Amino acid sequence: MLHKPIIALDFHNRAATEQFLNQFGEEKLFVKVGMELYYQEGPSLLKWLKEQGHDIFLDLKLHDIPNTVYRAMKVLAGFQVDIVNVHAAGGLAMMQAALKGLKEGTRAGYARPKLIAVTQLTSTGEAEMQEQQLITVPLKDSVIHYAKLANEAGLDGVVCSALEASDIAEATHPTFLRVTPGIRMHGDTADDQKRIVSPSQARTYASSMIVIGRSVTQAENPVSAYRKLLVEWSGNNE
Repeated sequence: MLHKPIIALDFHNRAATEQFLNQFGEEKLFVKVGMELYYQEGPSLLKWLKEQGHDIFLDLKLHDIPNTVYRAMKVLAGFQVDIVNVHAAGGLAMMQAALKGLKEGTRAGYARPKLIAVTQLTSTGEAEMQEQQLITVPLKDSVIHYAKLANEAGLDGVVCSALEASDIAEATHPTFLRVTPGIRMHGDTADDQKRIVSPSQARTYASSMIVIGRSVTQAENPVSAYRKLLVEWSGNNE
């Protein structure tokens, strides 16, 4: 099953966010709220987005001792977002604590947010990982190891490059989410990403969900760019 593309709201405040979303009229999007926007606007922005009918991936990448992450996730569960995340490098106990906090913090009658773990950032290359993290295995092996650990912890999926999505599905199970940023439309610049693919490549590589930002948010016509994205992601242009 192909999920709706997630649009990264990489804006610095609510006004810019509203200006972008208003272009879509009544259409409901799946959006990602990252650190900059959340730290600027806080829970009130999430409440407003939900009132507008949008699905939300709250991308805060928690990474701390298990008890701290457990308590934080109990709070995040109350925001009724759809996806939250942690860093898999925090370890098995931390991921289990995060899931426990989400379960306990989710109100009766509401669905628990999906919990996914960041494996290796798509801005990280293999040489950088080996030199700066002192991880000597190939990058793909590190990513698959983290994915298997997240699966063992009971998480719903991981954040990874589309280049590793198929291997992760094989190492875990087909319904284990592979949420892949580093997506660029044909002709766009890579910017600060290193492991990038197009939407159609991501689909071929078995991504479950894709996250895309600047290709849509900074397009001359964001709505037209989004329509093009939907066609390429769905495969209807082939």
